[in-house]
Amino acid sequence: MGRQRVGIAAFIWLVGLTGAAGGAQAQENNCVTCHSALGGRLAAPVEAFQRDIHAEKGFGCVACHGGDASIAGMGGMARELGFVGRPRGRQVLDVCGRCHSDADFMRRYNPSLRVDQVTEYATSVHGRRLLELGDTAVATCLSCHPAHNVRPPSDPLSSVHPVNVAATCAACHGDADHMKPYGIPTDQREKYERSVHWAALSEQGDLSAPTCNDCHGNHGATPPGISWVGNVCGQCHSVMADYYEESRHATTFTMLGVPGCATCHQNHEVTRPADDMLGLDEGAVCARCHAPGDRGGETALAMRSMIDSLQAAYHAADSLLGAAENHGMEVSQALFELGGANDALVTARAAVHSFDREIVGAEVTDGLEVAVRAFARGEDAMNELRFRRTGLAVSVVIILALIAGLLLKIREVDYRATVTET
Repeated sequence: MGRQRVGIAAFIWLVGLTGAAGGAQAQENNCVTCHSALGGRLAAPVEAFQRDIHAEKGFGCVACHGGDASIAGMGGMARELGFVGRPRGRQVLDVCGRCHSDADFMRRYNPSLRVDQVTEYATSVHGRRLLELGDTAVATCLSCHPAHNVRPPSDPLSSVHPVNVAATCAACHGDADHMKPYGIPTDQREKYERSVHWAALSEQGDLSAPTCNDCHGNHGATPPGISWVGNVCGQCHSVMADYYEESRHATTFTMLGVPGCATCHQNHEVTRPADDMLGLDEGAVCARCHAPGDRGGETALAMRSMIDSLQAAYHAADSLLGAAENHGMEVSQALFELGGANDALVTARAAVHSFDREIVGAEVTDGLEVAVRAFARGEDAMNELRFRRTGLAVSVVIILALIAGLLLKIREVDYRATVTET
């Protein structure tokens, strides 16, 4: 290692002599010249920085590292010139915040970009441990925005593009050795990638689907408290959150010290909700706390029964109307109106979070009325179809009889004409 350092120093000294001999090189970026020539890991930043957003905006090495790029050799990295080398720990906040906390400066380059990132970071779990406890193992700006390769979040190659956020967080939170001192599990990414949220994000391309920072925050990252999980989930699932907030469970879960939404739906491994979750059958989440004999168990069974009855009525009406339509019957209005039953089914499933059978029952009743009317329209259409088919069959028989009679009459006339001639 010592020989390598001596070699690098000698190389930089030679570059310095070359730069001193040729005045034309005084305006060159000697950081790039030296690091490119050195190769290996020392040249990697030069290659990566070509695609960095800061390079695109015209910033060079000294913007973050200090020093003087016009001076060749080691002289450009003198401490008296403000050279900081590789920022670490709290120094990272000072370097990044020098620009990103200055509203006047940032307005020249990106007026829409917030300038409170450092202030917000100080309120995060990461920031408090760094600033209050001196824990330099926690994440700083460079942990999420890799030095020399910072790209806007809209860039699919960015470390903070929605599809890449989980991997970025897992660089620390998936490292068992790194997280061991904190006693935090390291399976969050593995669980998240089995969730309905990840499927929507990665498979369906829905960039609004939640990832780590949507629930935990980004610069102000902190775990949502047990009492506030509903507010976090409610950012997207507002109807369910409103029902839950007025329910008995909201108070009970807080009193028991368990998180509301996550108790039934989990946190990182949120699976697609299904009616099977409701009730007391094997696999139903209600069965974890309730039994058939208690009030909660009876409510769960009643809500499940109502949901099933509406779903069955909807599918029966939809199947009948579909059959009528396939046979050419005009049932478009009935199919359109049946959509109201499906809307009621969706609303009833959301109303389950009220844990109130009367609220769920009201939605189910409205939906059943729509489904029953639609089914009746389907029966009318099928009856009309049968009537048409019967009428057509009778008409065909009559027509065939007339044709047969006509043929017989023609034969009779021909026979008489033949007899007369003979």
